[in-house]
Amino acid sequence: MSGRRLATVAVVVRDYDEAIAWYVQKLGFALAEDVDLGAGKRWVALSAGSDGARLLLALADGAEQAARIGDQTGGRVFLFLETDDFARDHAAMLAKGVSFREEPRRESYGTVAVFADLYGNLWDLIEPNV
Repeated sequence: MSGRRLATVAVVVRDYDEAIAWYVQKLGFALAEDVDLGAGKRWVALSAGSDGARLLLALADGAEQAARIGDQTGGRVFLFLETDDFARDHAAMLAKGVSFREEPRRESYGTVAVFADLYGNLWDLIEPNV
């Protein structure tokens, strides 16, 4: 199927502004959109570069959604942040206080290390083999 792509992935958050601050300051994401939808809801989208999916910050609505904050995938790695320079980005993220759950490792597909976001969602920082 041509003309289609995965454009946006939602992550459930506790607070829009704390999530924006963390992803922008710690990971270097850019705030792409922040639109007031009324009734306390906003459309908040972040980008990590010019191509690729955007991250939609979805404010938890109710106890069931709030219970999923930080554990949207039952403890598995949820998102994959791809880089062209693992050492550069790993060092920068460590310097900004990002919590890595393991030491970097080489795999058949590239260099990778798991880190947690501000809520505990697990991500891979990965430099794929070219």
